[in-house]
Amino acid sequence: MVASDIQNFSEGRTKARAYFCYLFSKNIPNRLPSLSVDMIMPRLLKIKADLGITEGVYLLDYKGVQVTPTFTKKEQIDEDIGLIRADRAYYYRAVREARCTITDPYPSLITGDLCITASQPIYDENGDLKYVACLDMSLDEVLKISQQNSNDIFFAKLFKYSYGTFAFALIAISMLLFFKGLTSFFIHEITPFHFKIKDVFEATILLTLALAIFDLAKTIIEEEVLGRIKDTSTSGTHKTMVKFIGSIIIALSIEALMLVFKFAITDPSQLLYSVYIVGGVGILLFGLAFYIKFTKDKETLI
Repeated sequence: MVASDIQNFSEGRTKARAYFCYLFSKNIPNRLPSLSVDMIMPRLLKIKADLGITEGVYLLDYKGVQVTPTFTKKEQIDEDIGLIRADRAYYYRAVREARCTITDPYPSLITGDLCITASQPIYDENGDLKYVACLDMSLDEVLKISQQNSNDIFFAKLFKYSYGTFAFALIAISMLLFFKGLTSFFIHEITPFHFKIKDVFEATILLTLALAIFDLAKTIIEEEVLGRIKDTSTSGTHKTMVKFIGSIIIALSIEALMLVFKFAITDPSQLLYSVYIVGGVGILLFGLAFYIKFTKDKETLI
């Protein structure tokens, strides 16, 4: 289980809830007179049998007290009868929203793996709450439901392998730049006692670009290939953009500094060109600061 599964669940949550709402509305009687446990449970067990992949089904009364055993894949747990579930999200959300709901992923008490619970409030003919039907299912199975379109699965795999190919190509380029920057120390005989500022700056630019490209490839592999999202409050695109633009700003700043020294010694009339680069760095820096502030303000509103 990786963080991308949580993100995929969030993106497919609407589709998953619509699926469970359809199952409940099709099978569970609602807003009828004389509703009873004996009337509802066979229908709930039918859903369980039809799906074949549920972790458990059970029924709560209007107070949130479990009135039936928990029917799992292999057994029924009679000890659960009488347990108070009023503090569980699958009860109070269904009651508060007065409709079918699904919870966020949480560790299952039955298997220990992440699961979700779909719940449906059941009312009598007067509109009074009588029961809440609950169905537990593993997160893996819910993800299959929310992404049951074969095209979604195909393109998800295509994009994953494509990102991996581009990332490894970028790593190869960064290695070439690193090798070129490293060999420049020997070609130009850069030592503490013998070196030229120009040669040092050129090597530094190559190494900085190599680091920037490698860091970009590393981010792509972690987030797009392996699905490791370290900070869910900030999107992967946002972090990648900040890192990459920041590396470019550093590289251009070094280049501008190198030109200042070069033109100051060889041709002061050309210093204006280095000023242009400094101005471009300032514009990039201002744009990056505006981008960071704008995205943070947007995330705060969300």
